[in-house]
Amino acid sequence: MVYAVGVDIGGTKVAIGLISEQGKVLKQTIILQSQYKQPDEMKRRIAAEIHKLIREGGVSKEQVLGIGLGAPGPLDTRTGTLLSPPNLPTWSDYPLVEKLRQEIDLSIFLENDASAAALAEKWLGAAKSCTDFIYLTISTGIGAGLFLHNALYTGATGNAGDVGHMVIDPQGGQCVCGQQGCFEWLASGTAIARNGSTLSGRTLSTKEVYDLYVERQPEYTKLIEQAFHYIGLGVTSLINLYDPQMVVIGGGVSKMGEPLFSYVQNYVKRYALNPSGRSTPIVPSSLEQSTGLIGASASAQTRICSQAGGEEG
Repeated sequence: MVYAVGVDIGGTKVAIGLISEQGKVLKQTIILQSQYKQPDEMKRRIAAEIHKLIREGGVSKEQVLGIGLGAPGPLDTRTGTLLSPPNLPTWSDYPLVEKLRQEIDLSIFLENDASAAALAEKWLGAAKSCTDFIYLTISTGIGAGLFLHNALYTGATGNAGDVGHMVIDPQGGQCVCGQQGCFEWLASGTAIARNGSTLSGRTLSTKEVYDLYVERQPEYTKLIEQAFHYIGLGVTSLINLYDPQMVVIGGGVSKMGEPLFSYVQNYVKRYALNPSGRSTPIVPSSLEQSTGLIGASASAQTRICSQAGGEEG
């Protein structure tokens, strides 16, 4: 039996898991982090937790194929460097793969987090039967993994799918990237928490804002439905661009469940340009919160198998 380690790096936490070759999460841990925590500190903690997971999992180092890192872009997958992730400002130009290799003697690969998650959905999740689908993650930020013509599409530099920074409403306020009215600024979990906190006059989490919506408090109903509207608009734009068989939505905001998916499905039904696009299924990830971990490990396994195939050829 062989294994891989998946590391899912987000704006508020880093999830690390030991994953079997069948995609089963054997052990996992979470490191909470501030967006402004220094990357060297986080790198040391990630390395320590990986060593601990392998040890406690009863797995030898020889059984571990490698480590897959899923991280928000922009990034350079070739050099393993985070370039300028808006939600991780202190990680700019940080050579994460090189730094981790100083701590762990294993093959390490970097992939855009949403692209890695799309691999997981194709492998074990909601999109197993699809040749063309979009995985949309809505959490601290918003990103998309594009699986097109039965292959992951990552673009010329590995950064395709950074849809969180397409402009949805130019009057919507200045995003952390500098543009006005980005998708992420208007509809991410961070946006919902920020707008709800402004409305209440106290700091609220995304879940707390949603709970007030569930309680039918009118001002929060309007706030959440505005976010749903922007998500519907974004999803419809992606359907018009890529003509997918399915859109899978994951990330923390997807936990809002039926109200979100019903709203977005109805928006798509009304506004998608292509008649066939109006019936595109909009579904939640079937991998719960393990999508990023499984995807990161799948990215490592895919790269290692590709390298082995090249050497054999």
